[in-house]
Amino acid sequence: MPAPWTLHLAALGVLFVTAHTIEVYTVKELEAPNGTDTRLKCTFSSASPLGREITVSWTYRHLKEEKTETVFFYHKEPFPPPPGRFEGRAFWDGNLNRGDASIILRNVQEKDNGTYLCQVKNPPDVHGEMGEIMLKVVNKSSFSEIHILLLVIGVGSALIILLVLGIVLFRYYRTQKNHRSTPVSSLECAEKVNEKNQEKLLEATEINA
Repeated sequence: MPAPWTLHLAALGVLFVTAHTIEVYTVKELEAPNGTDTRLKCTFSSASPLGREITVSWTYRHLKEEKTETVFFYHKEPFPPPPGRFEGRAFWDGNLNRGDASIILRNVQEKDNGTYLCQVKNPPDVHGEMGEIMLKVVNKSSFSEIHILLLVIGVGSALIILLVLGIVLFRYYRTQKNHRSTPVSSLECAEKVNEKNQEKLLEATEINA
């Protein structure tokens, strides 16, 4: 019959093994513009060293349905998505050595709204909560709207520049006009009269001589 302390150690060992869980981290909600490539980030930590049997599973659950759909699977190498909604659109973008199990979902559409589940297993760490990301695809501004906005900004800036230029030119021409129409001062007139008188006096002197 085993000694009591042997049974006690065995029970602790079982408890220690079952307590091994893998932690998975994701954001709860994520907004993505319609038609863009979106990175679904999923990171993890494991108490056990990473082994060759580590697996990453991404599944999708629609907003109004309980059934799930496979998005992506990784085991020793990335496997392409099966035929369906995510075929040719889900790509591996993680690094297991850095605890990263992220994927990229290309050209997201409103039909992709729903919950994305990230599950990582690293035997013997196979227990733990899955990461859940609620993806919401939102409409982005169309090219025409952006074009109109840029056009309005450009026209407004051009009008302001023309207005400032007009004010500067108006002030310049007004200054030049005032300068040309400025009356001759009384001192200048007196000098001119004295010059003429001296010229006449000189002419008279020459005649008398």
